[in-house]
Formats: sequence, structure tokens, C-alpha cells
Amino acid sequence: MSKNIHPLADCQSEHIGEGSQVWQFTVILANAKIGKHCNINAHCFIENDVVIGDNVTIKCGNYLWDGITIEDDAFIGPNVTFTNDRYPKSKNTAFKLEKTIVCKGASIGGGAVLLPGIRVGVGAVVGAGSVVTKDVADHEVVIGNPARPKKG
Repeated sequence: MSKNIHPLADCQSEHIGEGSQVWQFTVILANAKIGKHCNINAHCFIENDVVIGDNVTIKCGNYLWDGITIEDDAFIGPNVTFTNDRYPKSKNTAFKLEKTIVCKGASIGGGAVLLPGIRVGVGAVVGAGSVVTKDVADHEVVIGNPARPKKG
């Protein structure tokens, strides 16, 4: 089984695992690393310092910036917003990269926003539209703005 890269994708990386699929209008920069059997949907952008594990699904409209790691078996819903700079501004000479990790088996619902430097724990779930301002514990379900553990 080989990888399947749509002819309308701009895939510059040689580090894409067997069985992975990259859909149209997606850009993957040269140093990005993508594991085996991943599904990277249309209209995504993956920067250089990004690591994606095996069996990951990334739905349409996601931009993964430098410093983001998505571990095995994770799910990223459509239009999730990742950030890597707490104080963004144009031509910021004091830029401080804050790394984000989505751990094994975690799921991020569509339209969620993750501030920089966040860890979403193993098997955790972030509800659609939630704004994650702090770490999410392993197997925890969070919802809302700011995202808080779901009761019951």
C-alpha cells in the first residue's frame, strides 16, 4: 500500500507514511512528519515543525503551525484553530514558540480553539466550539468557553 496524494495538493514533505491520504488544496511543508494511515482532508496547511502520528484524521480547514504534535489515533474535527504564539503581532522579533500536543486517541471537535502551550491528554475529548485555555487531563471531556470539564 502506498500513500495517496491528490494532484492538487502541494506536498513538499518526503516524510509521509504508507497508506496516508492527502486531499486537494492542502499544503504540507518540507519538514513536516506524517505517520502511516493518516487522512489529511482538503484545505489544510501543515507547517515545517509539525509531527503527526499514525492513524490520525485531520478534517477540512485545519492549519497546523510549527510546534504542534498530534499523536497516534487522534481526531481533529473541521476548522479547529491552533495557535503557537500567546502575543501575536506582525514582524514580532520577541516571538516565543509555545508547543501544543494532542495526545494519543484524543478528539478535538469542530471549530474548537486551542491557545498555545496546551496539552490535550490521552483519550480526552474537546467539544465542538470550545475554547481551550489550559491543559486537558487524560480521558477528560471539556466543553464551553473557556473549556471546562463536562459534569455528569
